[in-house]
Amino acid sequence: MALTAQRYGRDLAETEPTARIQAAGALCWRIHEGELQVLLIHRPKYDDWSWPKGKLDPGETMPECAVREIAEEINLDIQLGIPLPITRYQVKNRSKEVWYWAAEVTRQRPQPDGGEVDDFRWANVKTARKLLTMPGDQVPLDHLIAAHRHNALRTLPFVVVRHAKAKPRPTWTRAEGDRPLAATGRRQALAVAKLLSAWSPKYLVSSPWTRCIETLTPFVRATGLRLRHKKSLTEVAVTRSPGKAASTITKLLAKVRSTAVCTHRPVLPQVLESLSKATDLKYAPELAGALPARDPYLKPGAVIVCHQAPDRDGKIVAIEVYDSFDD
Repeated sequence: MALTAQRYGRDLAETEPTARIQAAGALCWRIHEGELQVLLIHRPKYDDWSWPKGKLDPGETMPECAVREIAEEINLDIQLGIPLPITRYQVKNRSKEVWYWAAEVTRQRPQPDGGEVDDFRWANVKTARKLLTMPGDQVPLDHLIAAHRHNALRTLPFVVVRHAKAKPRPTWTRAEGDRPLAATGRRQALAVAKLLSAWSPKYLVSSPWTRCIETLTPFVRATGLRLRHKKSLTEVAVTRSPGKAASTITKLLAKVRSTAVCTHRPVLPQVLESLSKATDLKYAPELAGALPARDPYLKPGAVIVCHQAPDRDGKIVAIEVYDSFDD
């Protein structure tokens, strides 16, 4: 079951997909000789120039689909950046949505798959506008250009995860910090790992309690990254000294690096307070209502992805919220 999503940014406020046909892709970009360039692909079946994209596989989320499609069509291993607008159109009387993200490409070289894609071209903005076959493909390009103009295109993810579903408190007789994930929680943790791979956070932080550690364990195993523990992110610590949790998040945000944090529901108000203070409302007023505002804030296993722009003093310029499933 795919996770539902909400995405917010400058001139962007989108909810979960509703079209019968759902797809995702990315506008890959780079700065070449001081100029913004974007990657277009040519599809021989349609003889068109467009953005790399494709339809969701069963149970796949939009971010996972976007990353997979770019790997399959053009052989690039990308990490998603800011969300870009959805394109919507009809295909044989059926509605279709394509969700897009920006994705910076630095050292990698595209390689068409030779089937669906037989050619590619790095193009500056002016050339890209002329090459694009579908008028609707101009919309995410406009958004990407505007972000670049405002120094909000290059970003790093700051991801917040509420731990997955744990075994019920009444059935657990040992130390609260040792309460593990339930069977559903273990499945949610696998889903979290797949979702996190779309942004590939490099610096991992968690409450040292078992259920938080187990939530990030599948991602840790897949990446080999180190998981750091912060006692200030536990339920006990936030009850005794709530300001310490907020301070921890604020300090992590100040580093402006690719980060993921896993914590508990009672800690989330402090986390969200720090995130709110870091949002760039001057650039994107839409972010004012983007963060969850009501208890329980996030369901077990749900995720918030904040995009920090280094060139805007590390301010958050876009926010995505991914709900979890509960079987």
